Amino acid sequence: MAIRAPHRSLRGISAVVALLAIGAVGCSEVSDAVDSAKDGAKKVARQRSVFSLDVGDCYNPNGKAEGTAYAVEIVPCDEAHEGQVVGEFAIDEGKEYPGDDGVSAIADERCPVEAQKYAPDTWALPKGVSLFYYTPTKESWATGDRAVSCTYTSEKGTFKGSLDTAKSLKPEQTTYLEGSNAVYDALWANQPEKDTVEDDLAGYKAQAKAVAAALDAHVKGLEGIEGTEVGKLRATLTKAAGNWKKAASAADADAFYVAYDPAFDGIDPNESVAARKELGLATTVPADEAEVWAG
Repeated sequence: MAIRAPHRSLRGISAVVALLAIGAVGCSEVSDAVDSAKDGAKKVARQRSVFSLDVGDCYNPNGKAEGTAYAVEIVPCDEAHEGQVVGEFAIDEGKEYPGDDGVSAIADERCPVEAQKYAPDTWALPKGVSLFYYTPTKESWATGDRAVSCTYTSEKGTFKGSLDTAKSLKPEQTTYLEGSNAVYDALWANQPEKDTVEDDLAGYKAQAKAVAAALDAHVKGLEGIEGTEVGKLRATLTKAAGNWKKAASAADADAFYVAYDPAFDGIDPNESVAARKELGLATTVPADEAEVWAG
């Protein structure tokens, strides 16, 4: 009877445990073989089941294909690595397996929240790092697996150092990041499914209302932070909040568009660069965000 090894689903990157074998070699190749053997032995010794991943673990997947994962290579964070676990949570959606799409939907919603607790400033992430997650499969769910491991993983190349920056932030930096993150979370989490306002005016107005509320909270938090550039940003965001409120109360699509254009421009990430510099935070707008506002 065949026995299947327990595995978990990895969205975006998969890691399948590799068994390393050392073959016979010629005398002239002994030195290289010894070095290779040492590296192979180290890699094997560092293998850990994906079920035992902990927040803070830095690791290298053992494969690149999207699918299932059995094990990863755990490495010290000061060594080059491809990923780090930055959050985890348990799914409590009843006893039945939610399905692959259901599990992914839960992880899509929860992992950004968990990741921000660990690495609040997404602008400071290494270039090319994106959010991925390990989730239960139907088979592992049957054994009691409910855990989701959220990771920042480099799609190409590696990075060094831990992404755990939350503990090193000053109070004013934390206040700024919490407010700023909430604004963009409100924008994207409430994105209507329809492409045009005419097809879903109510949905776009609801999004505008959520963004306006997040901006009000962000502006209030900035009131307690000193700095010339922070003050300028606060004024910009106050004006933007007013435009989002106008969009939220628009009587029709035309009125919505009139308010939406300046509202959207008002939260352009580039507007916050000077304030971020004043606060000692990262100042390079992530490529994906820069592309959205460039259009």
